[in-house]
Amino acid sequence: MLKDRRQFFIRQHAALFKLAGAYDILDPGSQQVIGSVKETPPGWAKVLRLFVNKGFLPTAAEVREAGAARPAFTLHKSAGLLRHRVTVRDGSGQSLGFFQSKAFSWRSRLMLHGADGVQLGELSGDWKGWDFTLRNVQGKEIGKVTKKWSGIGKELFTTADSYMVSMADDVPAAGTLATLMLAAGLAVDLALKEHAG
Repeated sequence: MLKDRRQFFIRQHAALFKLAGAYDILDPGSQQVIGSVKETPPGWAKVLRLFVNKGFLPTAAEVREAGAARPAFTLHKSAGLLRHRVTVRDGSGQSLGFFQSKAFSWRSRLMLHGADGVQLGELSGDWKGWDFTLRNVQGKEIGKVTKKWSGIGKELFTTADSYMVSMADDVPAAGTLATLMLAAGLAVDLALKEHAG
């Protein structure tokens, strides 16, 4: 159900206190839940979240299609103070690529690399406004991650976020690049937003 789609609405589960995040992936038109994301930090890192900004700690997330027993893909974020790396792996554990943050950057940026380490593009934008664009190395737009506010009260009193991930019309809706585009929204959440706030 996650394949052959060009848009995904990601909705974080609201909670006043949590040690691991959970998200629904919805079809933006029908609002039908088509997948889920469950954050799975190591046990020791989960405990440290009580005392340390979780943006500095490692974590992982499993992305599943609705009703599927196995993850469609996973994300693994490394620990770090200034730079973070979010590796994306398919359901069988093979690397698809990774997002690498840039140290000392004035803009929120994640460099996208393929499994072979070759840079494929750059995801850049503003984490406060949640407007990010993924461009290939030639500068052509591959897709966008944009914030969808779900109500001022909900945003003030919880950490729940909602955002849209959209692929450009000329990007194939199946394959590695499509998976990396869906992973881009989650990588922003894991590597940039959590670190910043």
